[in-house]
Parts: sequence; structure tokens; C-alpha cells
Amino acid sequence: MTNKRIIYNDGVIGRKRFKTREVMVGNIGIGGDNPIRIQSMTTISTMDTAGSVSQAIRMIKAGCELVRITAPNVKEAKNLYDIKNKLIQSGYNTPLVADVHFTPNAAIEAAKIVDKVRINPGNFADKKLFKTHRYSEKTYQEELKKIEEKLYPLIEVCKANKTSMRIGTNHGSLSDRIMSRYGDTPLGMVESALEFVRVCKSIGYNEIILSMKASNPIVMIQAYRLLVHKMEQENMNYPIHLGVTEAGEGDDGRIKSAMGIGSLLMDGIGDTIRVSLTEPPENEIPVAELILNYTKKMRVDFNKNYISTPQNPFLYIKRETTPVMNIGGGSAPIVVADFINKPKIVQDNFRAIGYTYCSSLDKWDISDVACDYVLVGDNDIDFEVPGTLGVIYNYETWRLHKKGYPLLSKEQYLSQQSMSKKLNIVSIVDHNLPTFLINKLIGDPTAVLFVQTNNFGGLYKLRKIFLNIIKKGVRNPIIINISYKQVLKNELQIFGSIDIGSLLLDGLGDGVSIFLDQQHERSMVNTILFNILQGSRSRISKTEYISCPSCGRTQFDLEKTTAKIREKTSHLKGIKIGIMGCIVNGPGEMADADYGYVGTGIDRISLYKKKEIVKKNINSEDALDELIKLIKDNGDWRDN
Repeated sequence: MTNKRIIYNDGVIGRKRFKTREVMVGNIGIGGDNPIRIQSMTTISTMDTAGSVSQAIRMIKAGCELVRITAPNVKEAKNLYDIKNKLIQSGYNTPLVADVHFTPNAAIEAAKIVDKVRINPGNFADKKLFKTHRYSEKTYQEELKKIEEKLYPLIEVCKANKTSMRIGTNHGSLSDRIMSRYGDTPLGMVESALEFVRVCKSIGYNEIILSMKASNPIVMIQAYRLLVHKMEQENMNYPIHLGVTEAGEGDDGRIKSAMGIGSLLMDGIGDTIRVSLTEPPENEIPVAELILNYTKKMRVDFNKNYISTPQNPFLYIKRETTPVMNIGGGSAPIVVADFINKPKIVQDNFRAIGYTYCSSLDKWDISDVACDYVLVGDNDIDFEVPGTLGVIYNYETWRLHKKGYPLLSKEQYLSQQSMSKKLNIVSIVDHNLPTFLINKLIGDPTAVLFVQTNNFGGLYKLRKIFLNIIKKGVRNPIIINISYKQVLKNELQIFGSIDIGSLLLDGLGDGVSIFLDQQHERSMVNTILFNILQGSRSRISKTEYISCPSCGRTQFDLEKTTAKIREKTSHLKGIKIGIMGCIVNGPGEMADADYGYVGTGIDRISLYKKKEIVKKNINSEDALDELIKLIKDNGDWRDN
């Protein structure tokens, strides 16, 4: 594998970390040889000076290196002066970032005060009306001239005040102009930002940081990879801000953030990160630190062993496989529970993996997060298992009673004649697959590969195995199994999301499993696996919530409102509900959700079906009932 710098092109590459230029934000550098910086955003009104200062201090004490504050209008932008002074008087000189949408004049005022101003190319010079326009090359260039006219004054102020600028594209707020020309695509996201970058570059302003945020991690990683590719083509090297926007709350928000941000850091992309949770901003910092520390540790041999996705990095393509029973083909990835180290297995143990036995009725109750297979090793099971659950035994034990399905070593698979006529699971621990093994696999409609590795560099090892398998034309399904040593629950959640989620986001893997050397609760491991599948949109087992992390623009209490909506709708498996505090990304993000709940004023809510607004300015007291009615009217409601 070469270390030569080459463009992110066909997905099978060796590359160094994408080295960006240094951009100073106040007293800290971003990009270049600087460490990857952690940032977050305040959630209360910018006009609440004392509250903003107090919250910023809590964020800084938690480890936040840049504090972002919304500036929706000129009045609030000017109040950033008081906030900055109060922080300095309290002994804090952490760089401040103003977040501006829709109002170029607010960005200009903020740029005189703060260290960096963030603008959104989707709404800085354009209005979003969800209309399609036909542009000739001449009329499109005329539209770009309008961008220049709006952007030049801000650039001049940034130059005069040594203020940096983040040009931050959001998938949910692409302009009608971009949508008309490029569609709702990662390419559209990239071009939306680069149009602004080219204007800045043309007049010698290069204090730029770029971001490509989306609530869907698949879209997010494709956009960032394409951004790097396009920058290299145009000889650009601006620092990159990573984030999964509207990731949500709790476990779901952490998992989506880890797989999106973590996979790109493992690709060598990213100079500053923000984890967006629908929680107090200080809660985001420990999650960001876990992601950073883990990816840093895993990249020890980055330049020697790195391999990118073996598939197209700019397009999600599920690896084509020949189905074996319910594994591979068009089936969603399976979940395999590990019971190998369980000394004795009884019926009640299966409750942890989604199966509850009712003795009075002599039947099993099966949950939406019931695993598909259980690996029991040499254990014996002396009770009738649920019909939907496959049991996997070590080969020698399976050969004694021929129950369930065998797990074979590579050597056993090649040497033994006695095997299952339905499903044989072949354990693979390295990427060196001899030709005679490849030939047997290709001709065997019963073989599924169980690829095992530990987590240290495991993602790169697994990518290499997938690369070899794809190159040699092997279409057998692959179950990913990663083992972790001495990890806590919050660590496993983040580490597993990075290692397994990164592969799933690239269309790799037909099943997932985790092995732990300590006795964690199996229900916890099972839940994490299903949540990783949900976050990567590989397998849907529950309602998905696309909720923003709140800021000073928010029109209602996002945490409480999200909890209330979740309480009433969490049983609607497969439905995506967007919960947005304001209109900045609300209408756009609704295109990725089935239903939307968007704050449009104080105590006023508008409801969406996809990107179409169906009810405007409902009183917030009635909004949840109206949302439920909307879901029912469209035939997507079901009772618990």
C-alpha cells in the first residue's frame, strides 16, 4: 500500500491524512499540525447575556475549545460584544463563533466582534421556496454574481478584523438554485459551499473552514469525502469541521455522531468536530472526546496500514451477495448474540436478546430487537428455542447432535465432509484467503463468512478483508464480529459505532456481532447492535427521531418536547419524525423525515408531511395531538 498522496477517487486508495492549511480562530489554530478541536453551541437566547456567559463557562470547563452562539439578527449580533467582554472579565478567552442564517447584515456586525462567523450558503444569499428553476449558463452565472454582491461586504469586514469564516452547508437547507442544478445530492452540498469559497479565494481571503452536515450519516460521509476530492482537484486545502446535524438525543444521537464523525476521522478527514445532541451542550463534550481519543488510538499505524472503503466512497452501494437462508441478498443485516462464555444457558437468558418465554402459554414473545442467531459454542440447549432464532455451535459439538448450524474454522471447512446442508458459518481471522478456499466458497451456496478481529485497527483489517473478497468475486455473505477488552458501556457504544457503523455506511456487512471479554449485560450489547443498525439505516427496528440540538433560535423546549413526542410515538417502527426548533433547517430536513414538527414562533408550531407544510402556526399546546392526527390521517398510525 503506497503512502503517496492521491485523490479520493475509486475508493481503493492509500493516502496520508488530508493535510489542511492552518486557520486561526482567535488564539487557537485549526487545521495544519494542530490537534483536532472540539466545539459546541449555546442553547439559550443570545440576548440573555448572563445566561449565555454562564452556559459558555460550563461548556469551556467541560473541554469545549470554541463556543458558538446564534446571531439571528443585527441586535443579537451586537450583543455578542457584551457576552465576549463578560467572558474575558471572568477569565475566559475561548474563541467565540457567531452562527448566522438569512441575515448578511447580522453576519457583518458579528464579524466585527467574534473570532469566527458561520454562514450557511443555502440561506445567506438565496431564499428557499422549494421551487425548481431552469437556468441557462448565463442566468446561472448571474445568480452567482448575486452571491458575490452579498458576500463581498462580509469578506471585507472579516479581513479588517482578522475574523475567520465557516462556510457550513446543511443538507436540509440547500437553496432552490442548487437543488435545481444538482438535485438533493452530496455533490449539491459540496458545490453549494465551493461557490462561496471561490468568491473568497478570488479576492485573497482564505481564512475559511468548511462543513457538510446532514442528519443522515450516509449522506454526510459521502459529502465530506467528495469535498476533499473536489478541493484536491482545485488545489484547495481548507480545514474541515465535522458533524452529524440533528443527530438527536441519548443513545441514538451518540451512535449516529460516532459513526459519521468517527468514520471520517478514520479516513484522515477532519480538523474540528461538534457532536450535536438534543441535550445540554456540555453533554456533547465527553462524547466528542471519546470519539477523538479512540480514533487517535486506532490511527497509530495510519500511514502504513490505511485502506479506504473498497467500494465507491461517494455513493452508497450495498455489496452484492448470494443469500444463505435469511443472511445476505436483499435481507437486512442479522444480529448474532454471543453466549459462548455462558456456563449454562436457560430459557430466561434469552430475555436479554429479545425473547421472553411464557410458561403458562408455552410460547415465546419476540420483540422488535430480537436477535437472529445465538452463538453458544460447546454449550448444550435442553429446551425448545423460538422458531425464529438460529443456534450456532462449534463444529465438533454440532457434529455430535446435528442441531442448529456449525461454526467452522478455515481448516475445518476445507477438510471436513460432514456439514450442514443449509448454513455453514466459516470463521476468518485474517485477509489471506488461499485460492482453494476462495474456490470452495464461490461454489458453496451454504457458506457464510464470520470475520473476526479485535478492535485495535480492526476497521482497517476488515476493510482489507472486504477488499480481497470483492476483488476475487466472492459473493458469500459476511458477518462482522469485533472483540473488545475492558470497555465500559459508553465506550462500547462509541467504539462499536465507529468500527461497525463505518462499514455499514459503506454497504459492507450482512450481519453484526460483538464479543466482550467481560460479562456485560447481553441486553446492553444487543441494544447497541440494533441501534448501530438503525443509525446506519441498515435495519429499522424503531421510530427514528431527527431532532436538532437547540440554540438561541429555538422556539420551544426541545428536550421536553422531544421526550413528549417520543412517549406517544416510539412504537411507530420505521417512521422518521423530524423535531426542529426553528425554520433554519426545518423545512429542508423534513425531506428526510416522514413527518415534521417545526417551531415557527413563540408557542407556534408548523407540521410537515415530508417537505410539504400541512398545518401552520398551531398553538404548541395542541401540536402533539395534531401531529398524531396527521400521522393517523396518512395511514401510518398503529396502536401499541
